[in-house]
Amino acid sequence: MANKDVTDPARMEKIVSLCKRRGFVFQAGELYGGLNGVWDYGPLGAELKRNLKDYWWRKTVQERDDVLGMDGSILTMEQVLVASGHVGGFSDPMSDCLLSKARLRADQIPEQDGTVVWFTGAGHPASEWSIQREFAVLIAPGKEVGEAHKTARKYYSEFLANKQVSPKEIELVEDRREEVTGTTRFNPDNGSLLTEPRQFNLMLQTNFGATGEQIAYLRPETAQSIFVQYKNVLDSNRVKLPFGIAQVGKSFRNEINPRNFTFRSREFEQMEIEYFCHPDDGMRLTDEWLETRLSFYEEIGIPRAKLHINDIPDGERAFYSKKTYDIEYEFPFGVQELEGVAYRTDYDLGVHQKAAGKPLLYFDEETKEKFLPHVVEPSAGCDRTVLALICEAFDEETLTDDKDKEDVRTVLRFKPALAPVKVGIFPLLKKNEEQVRIAKEIQKSLQKWMTVSYDDGGAVGRRYRRQDEVGTPFCITVDFETLGEENADLKDTVTIRHRDSMEQERLPISGLLAWLLERVR
Repeated sequence: MANKDVTDPARMEKIVSLCKRRGFVFQAGELYGGLNGVWDYGPLGAELKRNLKDYWWRKTVQERDDVLGMDGSILTMEQVLVASGHVGGFSDPMSDCLLSKARLRADQIPEQDGTVVWFTGAGHPASEWSIQREFAVLIAPGKEVGEAHKTARKYYSEFLANKQVSPKEIELVEDRREEVTGTTRFNPDNGSLLTEPRQFNLMLQTNFGATGEQIAYLRPETAQSIFVQYKNVLDSNRVKLPFGIAQVGKSFRNEINPRNFTFRSREFEQMEIEYFCHPDDGMRLTDEWLETRLSFYEEIGIPRAKLHINDIPDGERAFYSKKTYDIEYEFPFGVQELEGVAYRTDYDLGVHQKAAGKPLLYFDEETKEKFLPHVVEPSAGCDRTVLALICEAFDEETLTDDKDKEDVRTVLRFKPALAPVKVGIFPLLKKNEEQVRIAKEIQKSLQKWMTVSYDDGGAVGRRYRRQDEVGTPFCITVDFETLGEENADLKDTVTIRHRDSMEQERLPISGLLAWLLERVR
């Protein structure tokens, strides 16, 4: 069983630093200070993400007979989201910190014990300022009451008319103290009182048309476009149940507290399947899809030992779900969800059939039965999976040379099929025109089939390390033996260096493409 308590903040800091330094991920708008919770993928990140989406599509759509693909619009009609329940109920309970103004999910605030000290602001003796405003601070067990006074003075200083007055000079009236257990009314970061929870809409609304009279939303999930187009896909492709519709695409949510790098963002990409089936098959297919998805993660390099299956119990699932599994991964910041596999019953087709006033029933030719299909939904976070791949691949190993000098090698151990760059190509000496010519010819012949990187800067050892750091599984070096200068038998061969083992072998140039294609797909 995986360890749910393992966290490693130092490792996460190194990963975030590597992602920016080598061009995997940048904060959106960083030049102007950055847009919180929104990310841009640099050259290597874009390749990694594209490789993941392509692999998912190949395994989910291309290699299956029962799943079709679609690409729905990002702008979603208001009527669609009214029917689905998003417009009326897609919100989170939020509380604001009275001191820092930070906004917290009320249902995610941990329970805390301690002493609550209630204050009323009095004023400053050299000013006429005073305010009758109650404020409370939670003192954790073992903390001094002076910490509460310090926090309260920071709060009341916001109301000072004379900003030259130091918060230390504010007089406080301590009204009362009380011992509490299991409270969620205080910010765990600073002990400050929180506002009462209130609902906060997570959807991003937009208006369009000649006068902006039409309301639409940036879709909060990819699922609804699949449900709305279910009948069109069914009729235009002559498919039979059970069958699925798959989609990869952007979704948007006005996350109040984006966190953990790209894990929780306001703009994100989903890889989602809605699998339509007979009502009798829903529970069985949910279990089958769970196993299929677990196998997928193993294939892309995330071991089963680091995955958790969270069987969501009754009372905690969405009201329309009869069964939900969360597939979780051991990130350095804790165990968090990668994908949900949910049995949504016939809820979605049912609400759209009712709201649109158009039948969505399926007619089974064999049994002559009409029914509303049920749905099993495996829904994966693309950005979260990219982050999991980087976290899992990241490694630092200490190497010792023949002089007992130690050196740390940073390497991303991506599966070759997912690696952003498949092969690095080097001439041993960039001043050797013949080596450069051959290396360039190899580059040209391979880049029709895969992403390659040509590098002639610095010593070969340094070039290897640069490729290790971005996860390139193979490096090709054109050397003097390639030219037949040292051994005629090795003419027109090159050195292949393996990233993980650092071992090397020689291959004929004519066999490179076939050798690589066998290993990088």
